Amino acid sequence: MTAPGHEELLRALYRAFNARDVDAVLAAMTPDVDWPNGWEGGRVVGQDAVRRYWERQWAEIRTAVQPTGIRERSDGTVEVVVRQVVRDGSGAVLARSSVRHVYTFAGDLVQRMDVEGRPPA
Repeated sequence: MTAPGHEELLRALYRAFNARDVDAVLAAMTPDVDWPNGWEGGRVVGQDAVRRYWERQWAEIRTAVQPTGIRERSDGTVEVVVRQVVRDGSGAVLARSSVRHVYTFAGDLVQRMDVEGRPPA
């Protein structure tokens, strides 16, 4: 898949995540996807583990993530700068931030995602 194809896919995945369409997001991942557990710490491996992680997270907090920039890196990974807003169950804002998500692909599927922290100003 070309860089423009990855961009289109990633934008669709962020829309699906924000809509809590977990099946649509998982369908774009390898069975052994390696995913950061940004809420509890550590990492989760495999689609079932990612599903359980998100279900736990969504039961406690509501996170909305909007991509503001997407670029392919020289190593073939794809960097997505996102603006995220985290709310509690009543809708009160707990946090707002910008971070970089870095995706590794196996063909057309997401194999790994890493969080690299705040993008440069």
